[in-house]
Order: sequence, then C-alpha cells, then structure tokens
Amino acid sequence: MQASLATIQRLSSGDADLAERLNALFGEVFEDFASYQARRPGHDYLEKLLAKEDMFAMVALVREEVVGGLVAYELPKLESDRSEIYIYDLAVRETYRRQGVATQLIRELQEIARARGAWVIYVQADYGDEPALALYRKLGTQEEVLHFDIEVCRSAPLPVSASGD
Repeated sequence: MQASLATIQRLSSGDADLAERLNALFGEVFEDFASYQARRPGHDYLEKLLAKEDMFAMVALVREEVVGGLVAYELPKLESDRSEIYIYDLAVRETYRRQGVATQLIRELQEIARARGAWVIYVQADYGDEPALALYRKLGTQEEVLHFDIEVCRSAPLPVSASGD
C-alpha cells in the first residue's frame, strides 16, 4: 500500500460547499444518485448540521479534489456513561483506492473519538464488498449481526397490542 497523499479535513460551519461535493462523491461511488443528489439539502441545513459537535463529516483532499470522505455520528449510551461512534458513510474515489485514504479517514476519526472519550467506533459493511471487509478486518473486530430498516409511519399511529409488544 502506498502512503496516501491526501489531506484530511473535518468539515464544520462554513464548509457547506465541501459537504455538497462529499455528497456528490458518495452518490458516484455508491452508484446511488437518488439518495445523495436527487433531494440535495439546502446550504442552511448543511451549515446547521456541520456545526454539530456530535456529527463528523470529513473529506480527503488531493489538491482541491474531494477524493474520499466519511460521515459518522456519536451516539450516547443510556446504560453506561459512554458513547459510541457509528460510521454511516465511507467512500473513496476509485482512482485513489488502495493508497491509504480510507485508513487515513478512519485514523483521524479515531483521534476525534479518543479526544471525546468514545468507547468504540463501529461500521456496517455489505456481504460481497471485499475491499471494505478487508479494510475493516484490518482495523477492527468482526461481529455478525442482522440489520433491519423499520419504516417510519407518517400518516397514522401504529396500533398498540394488548400485550404491550
């Protein structure tokens, strides 16, 4: 693996333009234009989000080009006085893969997590995404879990059973 030439930058207020470019990268890399570009958030929304201390958006820059990035969220725990950080999105432009960019992004997030006193960083990967699985196995411990998407009912309340389920 080559040493990465990227500069990692955590986005904050004033970086909405970089956040827009990061979303475009996610749409390209994930081949998911609908999720990342069809309903783009407004500038004010991005600025408000980037100002949050518990949301971490980072870009990997080569010169001025966004070649990679990640978005993660800090989740405080109820059962213990600690938090965990969840990497929601992580992507690197194809021409910059296998150069240490993703590892650089995660290492920077580890520093942020350490400074914030977080307990662990976790990430979800898809079966068959061998490059991502190899990266995460190199950096962490694998757990086998199931993931479920539960639709948010927006029109009527959910019925409550007599048993309280």
